[in-house]
Amino acid sequence: MTTKQKKLIGSVAALSVVLGVTPNAYAMHIMEGYLAPQYCIAWGVLCIPFLVTGYLSINKKLKENRKNITLLAMAGAFIFVISSLKIPSVTGSCSHMTGTGLGAILFGPSAVSILGIIVLLFQAILLAHGGLTTLGANTFSMAIAGPLLSYGIFRLCKKLNINQYFGIFLAAFLGDLFTYCVTSVQLAIAYPSAQGGIMASAVKFLGVFAPTQLPLAVLEGILTVLIMIALKTYADPELKMLKLDLGEIK
Repeated sequence: MTTKQKKLIGSVAALSVVLGVTPNAYAMHIMEGYLAPQYCIAWGVLCIPFLVTGYLSINKKLKENRKNITLLAMAGAFIFVISSLKIPSVTGSCSHMTGTGLGAILFGPSAVSILGIIVLLFQAILLAHGGLTTLGANTFSMAIAGPLLSYGIFRLCKKLNINQYFGIFLAAFLGDLFTYCVTSVQLAIAYPSAQGGIMASAVKFLGVFAPTQLPLAVLEGILTVLIMIALKTYADPELKMLKLDLGEIK
């Protein structure tokens, strides 16, 4: 690891500590005890195949090149940092950036499932952000669904020869929004509207999230582009080993 890379990782880690210890009474994704046991179990079971695939993916990446652990650690720190910035939006949840688009672009969506569940576990235990019983639901929305869309959007933009800066922004932006779409559906399934059922409830949850989440998603897209530019400067050889040549961005 070069001196520049060590400084970059150190800066991200220091920022994560500063932001992570900030208390917030509304610090939750879907909070502890908010979902009935059957939903907690169902979402947890649904995550298992993605987590197994993610573990195998990370193991393969590290066997190919041990230096990948540097970028992997940075992607995990990035997720922890910006997903710890909470803005209250509705009882039982909150709005915040996710940070998972960066990891999906670098390592694919499978690896992010492992990074995401580690971050969510630490946040639930240390920061009262989310919960242990709702870990499966939060993992599925933030660490599985969002990264899958981000990766798909990034690859699609690349195939269509769209400006890669815009492709990176769009991947992070839409991945963030999709996370909250999934969260809204999860909450709606658990608490359907008496009049309109699940769909009406999901629309209501989305309506509450939207005012805070839209600008946050834009900010996450911009931050992700800036991080990728920094990686081009400080870790271009490692990016090329991941078959992500940012020298082609135009």
